[in-house]
Amino acid sequence: MSEATFYIILLICLPIFFLFGFLVRFLYAKSRLTSIEQEGERKKEEYRLEAESTKAEILLEGTNQLLEERRAQEKENKEYRLELQKSEKRLAERQESLDRYENELKAAEKRISEKENEVIQLGEKVNQELERIAMMSQAEAKQELVSAIAEEAKRDATVLVNKIEQDAKNEGEKLAQKIIVTTMQRLAPGVVADNCVTSVSLQTDEMKGRIIGREGRNIRALENITGVDIIIDDTPEAVVVSCFNPVRREIARQALEVLIQDGRIHPARIEEVVAKIEKEINKKIFEEGENVIMDLGLTSMSQEMTRTIGRLYYRKSYGQSVLVHSKETAIIAAMIASELGLNVALAKRGALLHDIGKGIDTESEAGHAERGAEIASRLGESKAVVNIIMSHHNDVEPESLEAVVVQIADAISASRPGARKGSAENYIKRLESLEKIATSFEGVGKAFAIQAGRDLRIVVDESRVSDQRAKEIAKEIAKRVSAELQFPGKIRITIVRESRFVEYAS
Repeated sequence: MSEATFYIILLICLPIFFLFGFLVRFLYAKSRLTSIEQEGERKKEEYRLEAESTKAEILLEGTNQLLEERRAQEKENKEYRLELQKSEKRLAERQESLDRYENELKAAEKRISEKENEVIQLGEKVNQELERIAMMSQAEAKQELVSAIAEEAKRDATVLVNKIEQDAKNEGEKLAQKIIVTTMQRLAPGVVADNCVTSVSLQTDEMKGRIIGREGRNIRALENITGVDIIIDDTPEAVVVSCFNPVRREIARQALEVLIQDGRIHPARIEEVVAKIEKEINKKIFEEGENVIMDLGLTSMSQEMTRTIGRLYYRKSYGQSVLVHSKETAIIAAMIASELGLNVALAKRGALLHDIGKGIDTESEAGHAERGAEIASRLGESKAVVNIIMSHHNDVEPESLEAVVVQIADAISASRPGARKGSAENYIKRLESLEKIATSFEGVGKAFAIQAGRDLRIVVDESRVSDQRAKEIAKEIAKRVSAELQFPGKIRITIVRESRFVEYAS
């Protein structure tokens, strides 16, 4: 083959090889593209199936949550029906008691009538005897006899009527005490205590210098923005936030904790964090007020009133949360009003708002009752509610029985064991005194004051104390408790005496 022929063949083959290579690459690329499209379709199908599975799980979770809420609502409705049945039973018992007293009064009147008949018969006999013995005229004897008999009958009737009135009065007092004590015993919220300072923990004492900043610029910025006093002393790993306003103090405390955790402490950052915390606190204030209103089942509360109620969450009075106290007072007032057949909704609403004046920031010298009545009137509350607020400390005369009920509920909530700091200390001392009195008797092994001091459980040594002596000890302890301690309601004293026999098998 000549060289020219070779080049001619080569020139002819090169385009063929080029076309063949291009065709192979084209087929390979098309196959690859098809594979990628198939993979995309497969992934798309997987994502679709996964989305449908997630949707099913969310629907199932929502269904379960709705079922749980429905069961909770049914349970709450059942408890409410039981409570309603108990109230109806108590009303029936009181009606039965009144019927019994009425029957006793009728029986007493009947006995008086029978007594008068006996007196008349006796008078006739005495009259005849007097005429025979004294030789008196019938008119004179009759006058003397009638005077004596009338005086005796009048005296007997007065004694009987006084006894019936006294029995009715005593029974009424016992019933009132029972209603109040029962209401107090149905509530046992925890003790809440706070003061005008809050401590913030630090990881190291080096953080104090960063809080102060160069030439004190950081601490000045924080104090100016929040309106609190930041106290940094020799206390290890702690700074103190001091302010009479609990809302400002809480904002400063949370802002300090965020800044300490973040580590970036400078005036611009402080201003940013405080603004964020203020927004969160305002949101929480509204939520707390809304939650209390919903828990009590009240309606038609304006947003401003709801926010003012929520501010009580951060207010303290004698160490007691004002919002907790107001909610508790509303519950107690509703219970008492229900027992007495009064307007439950009015008593509950007035009780919740009775301390609303404590949630208002103002420099006015007016008392919280007057401030509360003013804002309630401005926000459209009824005159009855305004009077309840204004009269709960007797600044004005109560105009309704519901206002008096709120005064009682306010006193119960404030004075129940554990409600306020001072009350909690006295409550603990009373429990200790109960146990001390019990253990002072010979033969007593252990004594436990339980059920908030309403039950004193005593365990005696069965080898030293007989059954008869245990009964005597219970009476003696009851006398000493009544003589030495002051307490609401009654205290049940239970003596436990048991024999134990132990054997070992080997």
